[in-house]
Amino acid sequence: MTSVAQPPPPSAELTVVHVPVSDPRVEPLIRELGEEYSARYGKDAHAELARYPDEEFTAPYGGVLLLLLERGEPVAGGAFRRYDATTAELKRIWTHSAHRRRGLARRVVAELEREASARGYRRIHLTTGPRQPEARGLYPATGYTPLFDTEADPEAIGPLPFEKHLPAEARTARSARTGKAADL
Repeated sequence: MTSVAQPPPPSAELTVVHVPVSDPRVEPLIRELGEEYSARYGKDAHAELARYPDEEFTAPYGGVLLLLLERGEPVAGGAFRRYDATTAELKRIWTHSAHRRRGLARRVVAELEREASARGYRRIHLTTGPRQPEARGLYPATGYTPLFDTEADPEAIGPLPFEKHLPAEARTARSARTGKAADL
């Protein structure tokens, strides 16, 4: 059985909020991810952020975008979208450049996993770029299985896929709490 990613001890000052992409607090996430992707992959990297319509990260479409706020300011965030009927796809995992090395990405991943499980998803899928060693280390450390040859040159592979099966207990707990079956 795979466990949910273990975030660092919660800070009394960290708040999780679900927001639409249009929320002004999302701007640092979009800006910094665009800068990061461009620095690592070239000028056309901004296209990756525009690849999916914003509504795919909303509840009616099976997705979510969340931010971690510290004293009201966004310090980390991430999203998922519906990949298929039982699978959520993580996207846009971000930690503000001034707040790295604090375990915030683990916290974001754990929050996204909890939310995906509560919505009835059974599996998470994601890809990360071959020039993102931080992400390549984060996902296995939080229980994700690489779906590629980890000994191969990442540049020769392209996007690096990972998956994680979510524990059934969270879906069962939700059903018991609400008296409803899981959404999916």
